[in-house]
Amino acid sequence: MSFYFVIVGHQDNPIYEQEHNRETQSLKKEDYRDLCQFVAHASLDLVDEHMWTTNNMYLKVVDKFNDWNVSAFVTAGKQRFILLHDVKSDDNIRQFFLDVYELYIKIAMNPFYEPNTPITSTAFNQKVKQYCRRYLI
Repeated sequence: MSFYFVIVGHQDNPIYEQEHNRETQSLKKEDYRDLCQFVAHASLDLVDEHMWTTNNMYLKVVDKFNDWNVSAFVTAGKQRFILLHDVKSDDNIRQFFLDVYELYIKIAMNPFYEPNTPITSTAFNQKVKQYCRRYLI
């Protein structure tokens, strides 16, 4: 399974990125990342439209690109979690978003964290990787 996860801030800036590319060996790593960033950025408008039509934080699949589905989760502070994935498993994806959201809240409550800046915490990165292995791979 291949996936790309990004947390997008208020000014459409990436706050955190995580990717796993097992199947697409034909693309170079930087080409894969650029393509994923392009698809995620293109889906932001659809995420913004969907978030006003529902009270749920988990928006499910909001867009599709080739074989990839784009799932989204919007926090109470209007940060957007976007996941590009090629396997449809709504329960696992929803649980992944909820667990990462809990981690994000802990980071956001840290008095040393400046909102809308990239998350550089190694502990946050390791926990997200652990959740990726548990729910997405």
